[in-house]
Amino acid sequence: MDRTALRNKYAIAGVGYTPQGKVPGRSAASFYLEASMNAIKDAGLRKEDIDGFILYRDFPILKGDAFHHTANVITKSLGIRPNFLSQESYCYRTFLHKAIGAIEAGACNYVLVVFAESGRTGHRTWTDEIDTFSDKPYDEYAAYGNISAFTNYAFFASRAMHEFGTGPDVWSEIAVAHRRWANLNPIANYYSKPLTKEDYMAAPCLAWPFRGVDATTSTDAGRAVIITTAERAQEPKHPPVTTRGLGVFTDTSHGRHPTPGHPPRSALIAGKLAYEMAGLSPKDIGAAQIYDCYTYTVEATLADYGFYDRKKSRDFLTVENIGPGGDFPVNTGGGLLAEGYYMGLTPLAEGVMQMSGRCGDRQLGVMPGTKLPEFMIISDNGGYYNSNETMILERG
Repeated sequence: MDRTALRNKYAIAGVGYTPQGKVPGRSAASFYLEASMNAIKDAGLRKEDIDGFILYRDFPILKGDAFHHTANVITKSLGIRPNFLSQESYCYRTFLHKAIGAIEAGACNYVLVVFAESGRTGHRTWTDEIDTFSDKPYDEYAAYGNISAFTNYAFFASRAMHEFGTGPDVWSEIAVAHRRWANLNPIANYYSKPLTKEDYMAAPCLAWPFRGVDATTSTDAGRAVIITTAERAQEPKHPPVTTRGLGVFTDTSHGRHPTPGHPPRSALIAGKLAYEMAGLSPKDIGAAQIYDCYTYTVEATLADYGFYDRKKSRDFLTVENIGPGGDFPVNTGGGLLAEGYYMGLTPLAEGVMQMSGRCGDRQLGVMPGTKLPEFMIISDNGGYYNSNETMILERG
């Protein structure tokens, strides 16, 4: 298939937000429904128009929720009957390709993708040993000190220190830059909480070489997007944002737990596929929204996308370059690290909002010293860096 035939054929027509941060008294279901309805409203649609639905990911149930939030449960609660129904119950990234594939096949016209969570109030830890609430090992990896996603990525990061000379001095730049963006985003979890490099360095290590500020935290909230053809997206009230390029790759050759320090470079392959479809290269990209579950993930992904040599990350990853007012803005809403955790919908939603000119004080092209790029790259990362879905957005 000639993948360039899909260039700019699809668009993100609507984005749905909810209150976020620590929001007690709300179930995950309530956030699913509110984010979904807000996305439908943002797209200028009726709920009856939604004929495709993807529940981004269902996590284990938390205290305060009465049931697992399946696609069946949420669509019934919304009062919609989609022709195409899917649920991402695993950690590999394919939602955008699934949505486009369903529309291409004629199964539906508008696909609603939603993720929600009451993880902050419900205390989702992301640490398997803590989640078991016992002194028994969660699995055999615990014998090697690997008790969570946190420790998995810490292995990768420590290996990168050895091979590429990176380290906390580089990750502090990423953390501070993200926090500065969040300080311009009134809905961000860390809107009123500045971070300095001194603060970062003073934070204790939780799993060497990572500090707590190197990782995303759980959030109470929801986020939704609506995907349709660029032709149909001309009808909604906001300027359309089209997908110029797409790429996806998942490497399972090492299982879900690749050898520490040598994660399969899925972002490298997915990025190349997206560039090829878009007819672009890294020099054409003006900004990035990166899936930043950890600070090091930002470093690894941008290197795999070809923005710098891996051994020269500290020359590129500076607050002055990727932070507010910099030449290459990264995660302009604060990212998963500082805005909120909505899986891959955090970077995608922010990219769409930026490219349609709806980001207030942090809006590129309005903020002094910035310009709104013609092309923006978006990443979604899954597993332990062994799955990647890459998008290149263009202003419609």
